[in-house]
Amino acid sequence: MTLKDQEISIIGAGIAGLATATALAQKGARVRVFEQAEGLGEVGAGLQISPNAVAVLEGLGLRAAAAEVANTPEAVVLRDYRGAEVVRLPMGASAVARYGRPYWQFHRADLLAVLAQGARAAGVEMVFDRRLVALSQKGRRVTADFETGAQVEADALIGADGVRSVVRGLALQGQPAAFTGQVAWRGLVAAERLPEGLFENAAQVFMGKGRHFVAYPLRGGSLINFVAVEERAGWAEEGWNIPDTTENLRHAFKGFASPVQALLEQVEETFLWGLFNHPVLPRWSAGRIGLVGDACHPMLPFLAQGAGMGLEDAWVLAREMAANGIENGLQAYETTCKPRATRVQRGAARNAWSYHLRNPLFRGAAHKVLAMVPQKALLGQFDYLYGHDVTEQS
Repeated sequence: MTLKDQEISIIGAGIAGLATATALAQKGARVRVFEQAEGLGEVGAGLQISPNAVAVLEGLGLRAAAAEVANTPEAVVLRDYRGAEVVRLPMGASAVARYGRPYWQFHRADLLAVLAQGARAAGVEMVFDRRLVALSQKGRRVTADFETGAQVEADALIGADGVRSVVRGLALQGQPAAFTGQVAWRGLVAAERLPEGLFENAAQVFMGKGRHFVAYPLRGGSLINFVAVEERAGWAEEGWNIPDTTENLRHAFKGFASPVQALLEQVEETFLWGLFNHPVLPRWSAGRIGLVGDACHPMLPFLAQGAGMGLEDAWVLAREMAANGIENGLQAYETTCKPRATRVQRGAARNAWSYHLRNPLFRGAAHKVLAMVPQKALLGQFDYLYGHDVTEQS
């Protein structure tokens, strides 16, 4: 069985949406992607793609193109908030030796451009400025209604429209999310505005009382991406593009190490978002409507797997739909991916506490114990995640 001549609509032109479009088109489907924005643009900041996700880029034939815009960190370094190194996890050649593929960092816009190029090459049509407002199913057809008044029919529809998924709300009535008590700032700083060598080619995590700060280079070291997480009782809206003042950011991380202070002094624009725990969704599909990526398993950022799980979804969904037909394929995809995604989703939710230990004595003791663990053992805890290859099952 193949997807030849099957019409499939995808809602959302993010990482998961474009990867899903490409994978389905490569299986013979006629795919159209509908995106509410007016174009892809220079959106977002940094993201990390571990070896399990690189496997999917490779399977889609996009590894070489992705490598041209990827940054390959030599390590992940955990530090005390004052800058003292606690533990160093080797990446670079070590990740390739252990998992067969690299660990990469991207500007989101760069990876989107690679995926968009791959989608177009596979014959995917992209339609922008289309906001979904209604869905219906009749027989073997799904109808999508857009704010413009346009109405589109297809044999299947896939929601890849993120944490605030309209498709999820219309077709699967997702449960409300709970605020975690954490907010995060994000932003970019040009490396040329910082002292030379201030940040090494590594993902660095500075851990403090009730907060942590992550920084890593992008685009050949020309940009430094940061994510700064703080615990707070006050609620913050869930979303990626809520502007905040740089003064609030600097105040939250006052007392952190000098590299952090130097970077924060150069921040001209930052955005704040609330971090929310989403309950595990009971179902990922309803008839011929399915979900991928953050639309069905929103991830907190503490395992850096939001994009990675979306890429895995894309590959498995296309494989199972091509092998089993649309409705059976959607069920097989969920059966395959949901247990793993749920494990990662819950693991990311648990991981934040280890960065935010409040008691200084307990924090110091925990850091000493962590420093005593052999590097191989520390990296080994990610084997289930980084060593998994969904393309091997094809």
